[in-house]
Amino acid sequence: MGHFSYHMLVSAAAVILAPLLPGIINKVKAFFAGRRGPRITQLYYDLAKLLKKECVISTSSGGIIRLAPSLILGFTLPALFLLPVPGTTPVWSFTGDAVMFFYLLGSCRMLMVLAALDTASSFEGMGAAREVFFSALAEAAIFAVLSFLVIFSGRLDLNGMLCGGGVNSWTTLTPVLLAATAMFLVMLAENCRVPFDDPETHLELTMIHEAMILDYAGPDLAAILYASALKLWLFAGFITAMLIPPGIMQWYWEIILYFAGVGTICILVGIVESSMARYRFLKVPPLLIAAAVLPVLAILFCLFFIKGGN
Repeated sequence: MGHFSYHMLVSAAAVILAPLLPGIINKVKAFFAGRRGPRITQLYYDLAKLLKKECVISTSSGGIIRLAPSLILGFTLPALFLLPVPGTTPVWSFTGDAVMFFYLLGSCRMLMVLAALDTASSFEGMGAAREVFFSALAEAAIFAVLSFLVIFSGRLDLNGMLCGGGVNSWTTLTPVLLAATAMFLVMLAENCRVPFDDPETHLELTMIHEAMILDYAGPDLAAILYASALKLWLFAGFITAMLIPPGIMQWYWEIILYFAGVGTICILVGIVESSMARYRFLKVPPLLIAAAVLPVLAILFCLFFIKGGN
């Protein structure tokens, strides 16, 4: 069995294990709160329950809300096959695939926003407006990180950018950590986590993502929740692939380290949500701007201290 087949197996495992990630975060938050908390597999039970129910569609809808859940899931799954896994060969890999990877996820956001507007609800429209504004700032940080990875690795494909450059000394570790920190902040914003959003809030004036999915029920809501868990896996896997130096161990240990890294990132998300409150809306843009500045600093560090030193 070649490395290509192993990437297929890892991707299939991600499809199965993705609902565990929100459970890990909730379990960590419960630990810090001194509670038992929900079981790690709670999302599996929620999805099974939702699949048995019926969908409720607003009479004001023009039909977009009916198509959005399946299309969102349909755009998220192909992104999984573009994501490199250390020690394997990606299912799809070509020049510029990083742009396709993030624009597949961006298409999911666009569909979510259009479906929220399709409900003719001013409340969901408010959540959609906030989502678009914060996502525009996060997109700048994403492409700043991609620019750093291109300069650092000298490659234009996602596999080469994440698994081809590599950290081989303390000098190269510094800019990679800066870029990984920026991507971690983007992950929190894109996945509606604290301090950018609170997935557990039901206060009208503070809801962003939750405001856009209030009209979903049954299998449609199950598709949205599952796609959100898979999106969290994609960002956590992206950061993990950035931090694992290629060729430092056997390929099967790299795969094991990849799964451990994804779980560790979710634990960090739980720690962040347990140690701080959600920011006010006026504080969110400066934080996302800082996320865009960090990879710029990484680029300067790379040009002056790594490339320049050579």
